[in-house]
Amino acid sequence: MTTQIRNIGALITCARAAANAAATAGGSGDNTAVTGAIVDRLAIGSPLSAVLAIPYSAVLAEDETLEVDYTIQEGQQSDLSDAATLKTGSAVVAIGPTGGGTVTGVLEVEVSVSPAGRYLRANYTPDLSRGATDTAALSALWIFGGMDRLPQ
Repeated sequence: MTTQIRNIGALITCARAAANAAATAGGSGDNTAVTGAIVDRLAIGSPLSAVLAIPYSAVLAEDETLEVDYTIQEGQQSDLSDAATLKTGSAVVAIGPTGGGTVTGVLEVEVSVSPAGRYLRANYTPDLSRGATDTAALSALWIFGGMDRLPQ
């Protein structure tokens, strides 16, 4: 067995992708974009690949949904004033169970960051389908790998 198989933590690094967000259907935070934190790839070993992980917990009425739209931006300017879209997408991540209830999980978005500029940012938008009482709590995290040098 190699060290790589036994110690994945030595081969990856994690970074905050965006602030935590709370949404109430038809109200605060619902269908509201969350602007991500800018990550300097050079400062973390110039990773070639990443996973954008968006954990969520939602209280949903039966058959109601939580959808997450995401946009990953890249550029050379530290404030991303030159931002270009690297990847974008949308996914229905949760559907209310029979009788309604809490649904938890993680949206995982695989991203090749090798063609990206020095700086990255992930923005996301939670969208609850119901018009009143459903709620959701989300956060966002980068998991980077494939660095030209191992994380410190």
